[in-house]
Amino acid sequence: MASQPHVLLIAERFPPDIGGLARSGARTAGALVKLGAQVDVLAWTRAAAPGSLQTVDDAGTVTPFARGVTLHRLGLFGSTDLSMQHTLDVLGYLHAKRRYDLVWGHYLSPPGFLAVVFAESVGIASTVSARGNDVDQLMFPPGDFARLLWTLQRADVLTAASADLGRKMSMLLGRDPGVEVIPNAVDTEVFSPGPADPALRARLGIAPEEVVLGFSGELRHKKGLPFLLSALSDVRRSRPACLLIIGEVRARDAEHLVAFRAEHPEDAARIVISGPLDTPEAIAAHVRVCDIYLQPSLWEGMPNALLEAMACARPVIASDAGGIPEAVDHGHNGFIVPKALLNHLGQACLDVLSLPPEHRIALGTAARRRIEERFQATAEAEVLRRVLARAIPKGSS
Repeated sequence: MASQPHVLLIAERFPPDIGGLARSGARTAGALVKLGAQVDVLAWTRAAAPGSLQTVDDAGTVTPFARGVTLHRLGLFGSTDLSMQHTLDVLGYLHAKRRYDLVWGHYLSPPGFLAVVFAESVGIASTVSARGNDVDQLMFPPGDFARLLWTLQRADVLTAASADLGRKMSMLLGRDPGVEVIPNAVDTEVFSPGPADPALRARLGIAPEEVVLGFSGELRHKKGLPFLLSALSDVRRSRPACLLIIGEVRARDAEHLVAFRAEHPEDAARIVISGPLDTPEAIAAHVRVCDIYLQPSLWEGMPNALLEAMACARPVIASDAGGIPEAVDHGHNGFIVPKALLNHLGQACLDVLSLPPEHRIALGTAARRRIEERFQATAEAEVLRRVLARAIPKGSS
C-alpha cells in the first residue's frame, strides 16, 4: 500500500445534510484520515448553483466527524443524467490535480457506480460500500439490476454496513467476494448514559408527565413513519405521550403528517420536531430525553441512530430490517418487532413502559455493553485498514 494513499470518497449525502448516510460518510472519511490517508470527498448538493464546485479545505469546519478531510461540493443539475455526466468531468479535473490512488463509492448508486466507472477509466482502484436499502432498491423494478450487478462485479473491494448486506451482495454475485463488513462506530464518550436534561424537555415543550417516544434522523417512509404515527396514537390512548423526532421529516413524506393531523389533531399536536442539530453532543442530549427509542424501519443497513440510542442506554424497540438483529437481541438489550407486524408497535411500547424500572435499566445497560463490545472506532479502523491494504497493494502508488 502507498505510504500515504490518496482516497477520493464520493457521497450522495454529507454533513450538513442530516441522517445516518451523511454521518457515516463523514465518519468513514475521518477514520481514513486517522489511518494516515489523504482524503477528499466529493458530495452533491442542491444548495449550490447547478454545476458549481465549492471546496472546503478542512471538512472539520462542517462536521467534527471529518477533521482533516478536503470537501468538494458539487451543485446538482435538474436531471440526473446531466448531473452524473458533469460529475465524471469534475472527477477527471480533481484527479488531474490531486492524483488519487483509490475511489470509494459510499452507497451503491449513484456514488458506487460512478466510483467504479471513473476508477476504471483512469486505471486506479475502487471500492463500493452498501449502506442501507441500496441493494434492495436496485434489485427490483424500477431499480437498475444490470447496473447494480456491473458495479458489484467490477469494484476491487466490496464493503457493507452489515453482514446482512454482505450476504445479499454475495448472493447476487453467486460467489463469496470477501465483503468487508465495516461496523458503524459510535463515539461512546458523546453518546453516553445519563438523565434527561429538564431544561431541554421544557424547551421542547414536553410536559412533565409525558412519556417520550423518540426517533433520530431524517424521518421518511422507509424508516417506518406511518408506524411511528400510529404508535403515538396507541400509547396516547393509555397515557400522556409525545413523539420526539430528533432531526426532520423528509419533505416528500410530509404528506403523511398532513393526513395524520387531519384525522388525529390532538395526537399530531404532540409530535415534537427538533429540526437539524449542529453537533453530536446536541443529538445525544435529545436522545437522553427519550423514554423509549423507536426504529421501525422497513429497509436498513445498520442504523447509526439506533446504535447511538443504545450507547445512551435507552430502551429500544426496532424492526428486524437489515442488520438490526446484529445489534439488538430481543428481550436482552432491546426488543424486535417483525417488519410484517409493525402495526403492533404501539402495544410493544406499552409493554416496555409497563416493565419495572429496574428491568428497563437492565435493558439499557445491556444495550450500552453491546455498543462497547462491537461498535467502537477500533473495530471500524481494523476493517478500514484491511480495505486499504486489499485495494492498494503494498508498493503501489
